[in-house]
Amino acid sequence: MVDTEADFQKRLALLGRKHATMAKGYVMRMRPDGLVVVHLTRPNARRVFPLRGLIFLAVGFCVFKALILVSLGDATYDARIDKLAQGTIIEQSGAWLMHVDPVTDLVAGALKSIAR
Repeated sequence: MVDTEADFQKRLALLGRKHATMAKGYVMRMRPDGLVVVHLTRPNARRVFPLRGLIFLAVGFCVFKALILVSLGDATYDARIDKLAQGTIIEQSGAWLMHVDPVTDLVAGALKSIAR
């Protein structure tokens, strides 16, 4: 009686492990002899690292900088960035992030033409 209970628990644990690995993804394929075989799939690197989200974040940040640049004007924006660059190391890194790059300048030019 004890042996059958141990065998049952062993089979149950094996099924639990199989279920956990198959939950990550699987594909069923039919072999030439007609037997259906399950193959486990691994998640793509794209699913692990959200590259699309990172690109949207960068574009959104450039649009944000361009909006600030358009609303303040070039001289005021540069003066505030220069003042920020004189501060602590964190403020200096913020000034480095907020400096006007070519992409921000291009987007700001497009926003200025739309605003007029």
